[in-house]
Amino acid sequence: MDPELEAFVPLFPRTDLDDPVAAREKFSGLAAAIPVDLTGLTVEDRTVPADPDVTVRVYRPDEPRGALVWMHGGGFVMGDVETEHPWAARIAASSGAVVVSVGYRLSPENRFPAALDDAYAALGWTVEHASEFGVDPARVAVGGHSAGAGLAAGLALRSRDEQGPPIHFQLLNQPGLDDRQETWSQRTFTGTPWFDRDKATAGWRHYVGERPATAYAAPARATDLSGLPPAYIATAELCPNRDEDIEYALRLLRSGVSVELHQWPGTFHGSQAILSAEVSQRQNAELGAVLRRALSS
Repeated sequence: MDPELEAFVPLFPRTDLDDPVAAREKFSGLAAAIPVDLTGLTVEDRTVPADPDVTVRVYRPDEPRGALVWMHGGGFVMGDVETEHPWAARIAASSGAVVVSVGYRLSPENRFPAALDDAYAALGWTVEHASEFGVDPARVAVGGHSAGAGLAAGLALRSRDEQGPPIHFQLLNQPGLDDRQETWSQRTFTGTPWFDRDKATAGWRHYVGERPATAYAAPARATDLSGLPPAYIATAELCPNRDEDIEYALRLLRSGVSVELHQWPGTFHGSQAILSAEVSQRQNAELGAVLRRALSS
């Protein structure tokens, strides 16, 4: 493990996704401690008309290059636009994109497909309002972290299959893609910091219940990955999701989809929140730089 990250591991609070309410409280407390810089951004809470309506928080740079529909992490169980506030602002500032942060419904109160339905509604709304935000509707990307990145990948599959809003790019940071948990990293990483196999198991159970997941819930189950938008996939070395993410990147490439894959050595799931570490600074900067480049091409 990167020594700058390892020093923080004993300070992490223990969380148990089997108790969603308590987990959400701890997650909110951690997020509140992260500094937020809104320089050069206009921030506004909006409501996407749907059934039920979806809350989004929109971050608008002065001269936007495109837009990103962004889904927060939290194992499908935790998180909202407040906990994602520091990260959505950071991506908007570093990429120059309008970021639409989606407050999708959480599990287990609202199982699949509730979160995906909310994300799909937010995608359509963003494309419809692109001119209002000063961006080209053909330059709308989707992305997220962890469970949110899995939602973004599922969103790309659904939009392709339903001839929905065009998606320009996928920005997938440590995505959760496979409920089967059969890879080496899923079977081996049972005690990794912050996120391990047991938490992944609990998150999937809350999200899909006892029935096998569909490809829209667990994109690794998709049999056809052709025709999807170009993607950037970032993985952490000590993360249960690592191997399913790398395999998904390879399958995209074999299906003719352009992919940039970055495996960050010495890191663990979500460790980029430790902002003082040099590797975290590189990870966070790259997310913005990759999106900026993608929306400019």
